[in-house]
Amino acid sequence: MPQPSAPSAQVTAAEISRIAGVTRATVSNWRRRHDDFPVPSGGTDSSPLYDLEEVRAWLASRGQHTAATPSGELRTTLRLREQGGAVVSDLLVLVLAAARRPADDLAGLLALPDDDLVKQANDAAAGVADVVPDTEPVQFTAADTTVLRALLLCVRDEGAQTTLGVLAERELEDSAASGAYRTPAPLADLLARLVPGSPAHVLDPACGSGTLLTAAAALGARKLYGQDSLPVQARRAAVDLLLTAGEGAGVTVRTGDSLRADAFPDLTVDAVLCNPPYGDRDWGHDDLAYDSRWAYGFPPRAESELAWVQHALAHLEPGGHAVLLLPPATASRSSGRRIRAELIRSGALRAVAALPPGAAIPLHIGLQVWILQRPEPTRPAYQTVLFVDTVDEPSVPGRSGTRSGSVDWARVTEQILSAWTAYAEDPDGFEAQAGVARAVSVVDLLDEVVDVTPARQVRASQADIDPQELAREATSAREGLAAAVRTVAELAGTAAWDAAGASARDWRTATVSDLARGGALKVLRAVPVSPRAAGAEAGHTEAGADGEERRPVLTGGDLAGGTGPTGQASEARAEQMPEIVEGDVLVRNLVGGTGPVARVAGEAEAGALLGAGVHLFRPDPARLDPWFLLGFLSAEANLAGASTGSSTLHLTPGRLRVPLLPLEEQRRYGEAFRHVEALREQARRTMDLAEETARLVSGGLTGGQLVPRPT
Repeated sequence: MPQPSAPSAQVTAAEISRIAGVTRATVSNWRRRHDDFPVPSGGTDSSPLYDLEEVRAWLASRGQHTAATPSGELRTTLRLREQGGAVVSDLLVLVLAAARRPADDLAGLLALPDDDLVKQANDAAAGVADVVPDTEPVQFTAADTTVLRALLLCVRDEGAQTTLGVLAERELEDSAASGAYRTPAPLADLLARLVPGSPAHVLDPACGSGTLLTAAAALGARKLYGQDSLPVQARRAAVDLLLTAGEGAGVTVRTGDSLRADAFPDLTVDAVLCNPPYGDRDWGHDDLAYDSRWAYGFPPRAESELAWVQHALAHLEPGGHAVLLLPPATASRSSGRRIRAELIRSGALRAVAALPPGAAIPLHIGLQVWILQRPEPTRPAYQTVLFVDTVDEPSVPGRSGTRSGSVDWARVTEQILSAWTAYAEDPDGFEAQAGVARAVSVVDLLDEVVDVTPARQVRASQADIDPQELAREATSAREGLAAAVRTVAELAGTAAWDAAGASARDWRTATVSDLARGGALKVLRAVPVSPRAAGAEAGHTEAGADGEERRPVLTGGDLAGGTGPTGQASEARAEQMPEIVEGDVLVRNLVGGTGPVARVAGEAEAGALLGAGVHLFRPDPARLDPWFLLGFLSAEANLAGASTGSSTLHLTPGRLRVPLLPLEEQRRYGEAFRHVEALREQARRTMDLAEETARLVSGGLTGGQLVPRPT
């Protein structure tokens, strides 16, 4: 009796784009414009799955040959590999072995029959397994030949770093390891450069994928020690460092929880670099009460970050430096007051620098860099602590800007490095930089709260702000406000509408659900995120792929704030999120509150992914005008009638109603709505400029830099 054939694998739209070598927007266009495009065989409306063989046949029928990159092929192959095949940790070992071979050798391996390829791969992996932590003997089988070929091709054509990134990305997804994110390269470089001199021995006790140790190696460190609680991270860090640290560098990476099971209990080094886990209440408080590392006080349960600080100090040679990336609450929580006081009193805390939001995950929080030094027995304790604030804050006299947009790493790096270098050379002679850096005496810091938040300390005194510069900023802000007011007046004075007559116009309407069934538009939302995945996106420790470009995500908060996409998503997460195209109408899920409710996607949003809290309406341009749709979908009465809830109103998009009008008439309405939205946007900008001008002038008057003119 013939056996039924195995079902074909299913692929997402993102994987189709990789297979075909096109953008996801092109795949979306194919789906809309070609009736013979394969119909979904699974998934959901917002994240459909397609039969792989049907997709390949359709592409072949159109002469569209596979143009996926080797990394794209590897990513797809990993997702589609049979259960029971090679685990990703085995493949990480093989990357190291493959990277040590010339391209001609890899080409020869790719040309081998399957059985010979498997044997060669096992032998190659066994030859390097002893340098990768916690690696069992590798045993590839015939079922692994497809992924082995994809891996070797990726190493040969795109390099070992790219290959490592794809593998780590996949294993983290498979293991559901939450809170694993890679420290951005510019930030890792900054942290490494903050260590004075040229440290030879460097430790990272929460090394993740090794980004900080890689940055230290690039600056000359020759002995690199790392530990991480996730085996995949430790293995990747070991492989990555062995590939990048160069000849003569010693690499030792271990797996385990550094606080509970320190793999290097007797090791002291020149420098410690660390981006530790945040907010971990299960860090070992009950088991480590009498640990010798707590020289500055036993950390309370809620102060895991201060446990990491003391762990770092315990591993330093006297005079050695530690640089840690910490959440802002560590600087001010009352539960950590006593330990902060001891760190200051002993001279261990040398500097705290505030980073702007967006510098590292979690992106909405401005993280802080703590620079510490293990006290030297023969040297008196330092009498000041340096504070640097790189956050552009319009409410501070003498500084302008906003919190939105990407981080200006050149400015942030220069401000922190220059201030720290000058302070480290001459702590007593350091000259304050207006609104940016200030050295504060230990006596002033040891008050009842011991708050070491840079903003609080840098802005505590405004006497060093230049009156002339502040006056120029206030004048510039006032002139900008005046220009904005004139623009609002012009927009308000332009008549783009007339009275309908003696009574309001009456028209037939259809619900969005009816329009969607008729094909006039599509309604999309991002696939809901599980609590575990949500925790991962809010986490921060290292992961991700070297060179992986995280996709921008537009959220409901971005709509309300009038900003561009501020969220980010990994490639794996992106496959569950629709891609925004120009002309889409975006409406917030939460009705009410302040800020815009809806917008029409333009060039700034095109290509971004649809995030949480947003409904996407994609009109057929031959039947619906997007600006006409925006105006009626965002009408207060329409939103109220389509919302459910009591204190918080959630939109039910299918219940929204749209008038049935000819396309030409829709366009006239659309132009009127476009005019109204321009007026609203300009009014919001004018309000922001008015607030900024008022803050600058008020701060200058109270700070003594500005004086009122005689009447």
